[in-house]
Amino acid sequence: MEPTLTAVIAAPPSSAHQNRAKRRWIGFVAALAVLFVVIAVSIAIGSRTIELSTVWQVLWHPDNSPESAIVHDLRLPRTLLGLGVGAALGLAGTVMQALTRNPLAEPGLLGVNMGASTLVVVAIAFLGVTTASGYVWFAFLGAALTSAAVFALGGAGRHPTPERQILAGVSITAVLGAFVWVILVLRREAFDRYRHWDVGSFSDRDSGTVLRILPFLAVGIVLALILGRQLNALSLGDDSATAVGAHPVRIRALGLLAVTLLCGAATAAAGPIWFLGLAVPYAARMIVGSDYRWILAYAVIIGPALILGADVLGRVLVTPAELPVGVVTAFLGAPLFIALCRRRRLSSL
Repeated sequence: MEPTLTAVIAAPPSSAHQNRAKRRWIGFVAALAVLFVVIAVSIAIGSRTIELSTVWQVLWHPDNSPESAIVHDLRLPRTLLGLGVGAALGLAGTVMQALTRNPLAEPGLLGVNMGASTLVVVAIAFLGVTTASGYVWFAFLGAALTSAAVFALGGAGRHPTPERQILAGVSITAVLGAFVWVILVLRREAFDRYRHWDVGSFSDRDSGTVLRILPFLAVGIVLALILGRQLNALSLGDDSATAVGAHPVRIRALGLLAVTLLCGAATAAAGPIWFLGLAVPYAARMIVGSDYRWILAYAVIIGPALILGADVLGRVLVTPAELPVGVVTAFLGAPLFIALCRRRRLSSL
């Protein structure tokens, strides 16, 4: 029996959809495998390399050996913090790009990290705050205020553009950066405490740091993940999103809340880390396309893998010293940003 014209026309899209879904699942499993490898390497490698068999033994059966102390007191908290911060910044960058419809949006480039940093500096210099549990509230407030300012400035006028948002973020970052250094010059006793936090590092963070930011990370991650379908609608434009039953104002409010929770917690715990929020959604799109449900799912995996890989790289490049993870991500992320700018012809502005 000859197939109908409708069946002939419908077959290729169905086959293409199945192939795309299969590719996404295979990529997701592969990304998980890479993440597990990076986690193992993060726990095993440092100024003192520990065999993986020893790591596995002391991980489940702690003892009084030096290896057990290194794994449980130093590297395991550091790795767990990297998992949380990587997922937070990857998701925050993805949500920001969806809300602004700007593939160059990123917490650092849009000034969100600097906003969080500014109020943390104020807390250190004037209020005597010294712990991540104290930093986190100021980081949240700074991230929220800066996000609102960038969205307002970048969306001003009849024709808001991605370039205008980038310029708004750069301008706010410059102003807040100058303000921070004025405070540090006037309050030199705060400089030593701030400089260790400002470079973006996982060293000297204990399990208490992870536990203090965990509730905020959990809420932010869940909120970001459930916004996937709504972000797909928003990517069509406000009018089209409204036509399919979405609520753009509500989506932006929830997205801004997710970004604030994620950036605030990550920045409070590890300091400002640049370019991860730019690289993660870009890498995810190369695998899964433009579906934000999948991009967000991949961001939870790719973000931790990239930041833990950068952290391990920072440990081995200048052994026995180490480079902070924020320095490594800046070195790796800057060329990517330049390439994306050239691709979007931002240099012609």
